[in-house]
Amino acid sequence: MVRVTITQVAARAGVSAASASRALNGLVASPETAAKVRDAARELGYVADATAQSLKRGRTLQLGFAVADIGNPVYVEMMAAVEQVVSASGYRLLLSSTGTSSSSVDVVRDLGRGYVDGLILSPLRVTDELLTALAAAPIPFVVLGRLPASADFDTVRADSPTAMRLVVDHLVDEGRRDIAFINGPTDTTPGVMRRDGFIAAVGQYDDLRTRHVDAADFTIAAGYDAALPLLERSDRPAAVVAANDLIGVGVLRAAEDLGLRVPADLAVTGLDNTELAEVVRPGLTSVDLGAKERGRAAAEMLLARIADDTRPARTVTVPPALVVRGSTSASVPAALRRPEPIDEEKAHG
Repeated sequence: MVRVTITQVAARAGVSAASASRALNGLVASPETAAKVRDAARELGYVADATAQSLKRGRTLQLGFAVADIGNPVYVEMMAAVEQVVSASGYRLLLSSTGTSSSSVDVVRDLGRGYVDGLILSPLRVTDELLTALAAAPIPFVVLGRLPASADFDTVRADSPTAMRLVVDHLVDEGRRDIAFINGPTDTTPGVMRRDGFIAAVGQYDDLRTRHVDAADFTIAAGYDAALPLLERSDRPAAVVAANDLIGVGVLRAAEDLGLRVPADLAVTGLDNTELAEVVRPGLTSVDLGAKERGRAAAEMLLARIADDTRPARTVTVPPALVVRGSTSASVPAALRRPEPIDEEKAHG
């Protein structure tokens, strides 16, 4: 097989070889040039010579991606997007499963051992200990998730409050006035954000009946266990908002086992719009939180930070988009339309 060269990538992108090299290595390049070069590299199947670049730069040419659960389809989508961006610049991606908050701290503290040149971290829990470890990190990093306003780090995050408003408004439009929320653990960042988002969303209406249940985890099994006693009640809700698609699939299974028709007897929504939402029957109405967009933005941000560690910290917020399927409506699913991500330079002083 003939190896694709940087010169061929440059020709496809319509730029010089030097410009293509700078763009792929995260060095100075306009966003437009960087995007054209990355697209050309993907189209041609270009793979950088990692050994030569490692010797030239004095780096490992490895980047870390640490997530709570490597089996969660959201993280799988993120990982694919991250790998697509960083591989075009000659980096290998190392995956790490953190699970607990303490494991996230350990991953950050281990950065001084020199096994990666940068890290993308998606912590389930943000603790003072983790923030302290991040502040002392010896190499560039990007956090996927919400951090306190005082944390002056590069961050890419979803917009859970708006996502909750989208699903609640949709359910109200469908005539559902009794809505239950099944959350994951509320000592986690997504648990807090989605709980607060649901409370704010239903607070817009005066005549809704609502109730909250906390599942033991953000999994199908935990969603099933939380939904079963709720749906067995004589005063069961007309709709269930699940904190993620995995919990939502658990709710669908519980409804099926109890002989409930979805959506005639019960409407169900999820959050994340993973492949699961599309393949279950009925299809699960869900809010797409832009996992691929967040992964891609985090990877590009990390490469930029590696190239220039002096630039101001940034926060990118990826807007959500509602995808309607058969679990709430018999109508044809709406096309997914997402606004452009919001990119903010963090204020200093």
